Amino acid sequence: MASGWGITGNKGRCYDFWMDFSECMSHCREPKDCSLLREDYLECLHHSKEFQRRNRIYKEEQRKLRAASRKGEETGDATHTHH
Repeated sequence: MASGWGITGNKGRCYDFWMDFSECMSHCREPKDCSLLREDYLECLHHSKEFQRRNRIYKEEQRKLRAASRKGEETGDATHTHH
C-alpha cells in the first residue's frame, strides 16, 4: 500500500491519506499528534466508520418499520372487534 500503486496499476485510493499520515509521523514530536491523520488513513482502508453508520441507519429504519407495523395492527384490531 505504501508504495502508492493500487491494484489496477494506478495510484492507490488511500495513497494520499498515507502520504499525509507518513509526513506527519516523520515531523511530529509524539505519535498522538498524527492520530486524526491515522484515523483518516485507516477509514480509507477499512471503511469501518462508514459501515457503522450504515448499520445504525438500517437499524433505525427497521425500528420505524416495526413500530409502524405494530401501530397498524393495533388500529386494525380495534376496527374489527365488532362483527
